[in-house]
Amino acid sequence: MISIIIPTYNRSKRLKDAIESVRTQTYVNWELIVVDDGSTDNTEEVVRSFDDCRIHYIKQDNRGVSAARNTGIAKAHGKLIAFLDSDDRWEPSKLEVQKDFFDLNPDSYLCQTEEIWIRNGVRVNPKKKHAKPSGWIFKECMPLCCVSPSAVMMKRDVFDTIGMFDESLLSCEDYDLWLRASLHYEITTLPDQLTIKIGGHDDQLSSQPCLDVYRIKALQKLLDNPALLPALRPLVEADISRRTRIVENGVLKRSGFCETRATSPEPRY
Repeated sequence: MISIIIPTYNRSKRLKDAIESVRTQTYVNWELIVVDDGSTDNTEEVVRSFDDCRIHYIKQDNRGVSAARNTGIAKAHGKLIAFLDSDDRWEPSKLEVQKDFFDLNPDSYLCQTEEIWIRNGVRVNPKKKHAKPSGWIFKECMPLCCVSPSAVMMKRDVFDTIGMFDESLLSCEDYDLWLRASLHYEITTLPDQLTIKIGGHDDQLSSQPCLDVYRIKALQKLLDNPALLPALRPLVEADISRRTRIVENGVLKRSGFCETRATSPEPRY
């Protein structure tokens, strides 16, 4: 079984398409766990409108996307875990292709597909810097998040090694997790464009300002990580310095907005 986890918050209109893209998968041995992180819209009604015993709905208080994903992981029964953001979709063969990869490569722990990008209803081509590397990609993961949650599939055992999503990070929680994962495992990128990433709407975490504040926190955590090889430590320290200069020279001039945002306990999407 593959356990699929969709965290969601007030996205009922987009959520329906995401769930439908799961139900049309050619690989059918899956369970879908939709974790509603305190929505105030008709999210529950949308989920329960699907007459499918493989779909499970969990509602919790609004605690942020990391907490929602962690709840899904804790409830999952499958040995393979896949994530799908509630504003994204999958091509029908997505699960089958990744399951076949693990069957053929039993020593692998993580893989991801290539993506189709849609921005404001128009397909766009990713820039060269967004090309996904494959293999031991820790160095490539530092300057830019190289793994997309909606594209990845991973063995559940990975979380036993690296821990869960960091619920103290209000954003860039995926950047933090993939950095930790890439210290321990190769991450294989499959050539098939099987994940459809929908962008351009205001409630995306990636559209929020001050993201480097959270990336700095993620990098600082690595300095205390026993898996960080001594040869990699100077690279991490250099990237912390680079990002700190960016924050100090630019974003923090906005009346301390970023500093307030980085320490606020309010969960955000």
